[in-house]
Amino acid sequence: MRAKLSYALTAAVLVFYFVLVGSRGVMLIQSGTLITVTFGVAVLILPVIGVWFLWKNTQFVRRANALAAELDAEGGLPVDELRRTPSGRVDRDSADEVFARRKAETEAAPDDWRAWFRLAVAYHDARDTPRARKAMQRAITLHQTSH
Repeated sequence: MRAKLSYALTAAVLVFYFVLVGSRGVMLIQSGTLITVTFGVAVLILPVIGVWFLWKNTQFVRRANALAAELDAEGGLPVDELRRTPSGRVDRDSADEVFARRKAETEAAPDDWRAWFRLAVAYHDARDTPRARKAMQRAITLHQTSH
């Protein structure tokens, strides 16, 4: 719940920023000179890119959460079996062991979205966010094509 609240707050702040920047871009365009119109158009591009990025990220999170809910209902969510250091950080060797099992599971069933979901979690636990995101995107794609 805390993550959802944090995400919603961040999204709200970004939308406020997009509106603020967009209004400044419109004001520049309304000035009517070549330079201000050019700057105004350039300024309007930033909120458009930001809204697109926010939308794509929100869609990704919604789809990943839907997969997690479905996997949870099936009783297939990965259990947190990682050892931790006294400070609470994940033990690297433990993460590597779990990752090796998840990777082998995915290689054995490359078309199973559940395996890709669990691999994404393992990548995340290993702090490899780009690969975690790619694995989760693969899980989402496989899930969509199987339904």
